Amino acid sequence: MQDKGIDALYQLAEPQGGYLTTAQAVEAGVSRRLLSHYAARGDLERVAHGIYRLHRFPAHRFGDLIATRLWAGRGAAVSHDSALAVYGLGSAMPAVIHITVPGAFRGKRPGVVVHRAPLSSAEITLRDDVPVTKVERTLCDVASIGDPSMAGDAAREAIERGLTTRARLSETVDERPDRDHVRNVLGLPKAKRTVPSRGGSL
Repeated sequence: MQDKGIDALYQLAEPQGGYLTTAQAVEAGVSRRLLSHYAARGDLERVAHGIYRLHRFPAHRFGDLIATRLWAGRGAAVSHDSALAVYGLGSAMPAVIHITVPGAFRGKRPGVVVHRAPLSSAEITLRDDVPVTKVERTLCDVASIGDPSMAGDAAREAIERGLTTRARLSETVDERPDRDHVRNVLGLPKAKRTVPSRGGSL
């Protein structure tokens, strides 16, 4: 017999690496009581408060990042050093999870660094089921407050691998108030400044 509740959860979890929230389930018509039933039956695993993993999906290598982003809510994205790890830029997964949230999010969680900053949907992409800041935004964020050496190495590797170009990266840097510092860290040439003409009639 087909279980419509499980099917609804499957549709929710599929684009999220097998993860879903209680709120998403309720919105899809699956009650909290039914969620508890599925968990007791072994269909679901509760990985954090209000966050579940559907067992029919294999374990995801970035499962902790996906779960953290679901905890932070819509509009948030994995960022900084954690985003570098998703892109394969850098040597290892950082000890803490970095996530950027716009708006008035006030949540706190051990092992998670929450960066509260403006973040538009145009600066977020989906990679390996993880909502993550785009490469250009990621590199700028790391260059701004992270390890300068790691940021510079990651920028060179990103360009070599075709994940971005110097032109695209420069455009993103130019939009930042700390553009001069970020350019220096990422090894980008200084932007050419146009000098207005002083010509005129005598």
